[in-house]
Amino acid sequence: QVQLVESGGGLVQAGGSLRISCAASGRTFNIDSMGWFRQGPGKEREFVAALAWNGGWTDYAGSVKGRFTISRDKDKNTMYLQMNSLRPEDTAVYYCARGVVPGSRRLSTYDSWGQGTQVIVSS
Repeated sequence: QVQLVESGGGLVQAGGSLRISCAASGRTFNIDSMGWFRQGPGKEREFVAALAWNGGWTDYAGSVKGRFTISRDKDKNTMYLQMNSLRPEDTAVYYCARGVVPGSRRLSTYDSWGQGTQVIVSS
């Protein structure tokens, strides 16, 4: 089993930046890919970004491409999401998860979900 814990959320003004983290523990050798998802108020959970844990590819939703950057530090077993040029519509609880099918954006192909970290972007 892999355990994931998100941190770093908070309140930021529109146009600002924030970096959130996802710390992995447990059977981290089982990680092939990881992803970030978000769920805004009254909305369904949606894909944000994903990466190959050993490198090789990253993937972004169109709504965040060019503004968000996903990365990871394997030595620290931690994944990051750098969010720039934040917009009020980025307000959501952000979740990280382990990818079971590399390259997939479908929620059903992710497991070991964290508890989420709240990001609020004020206008």
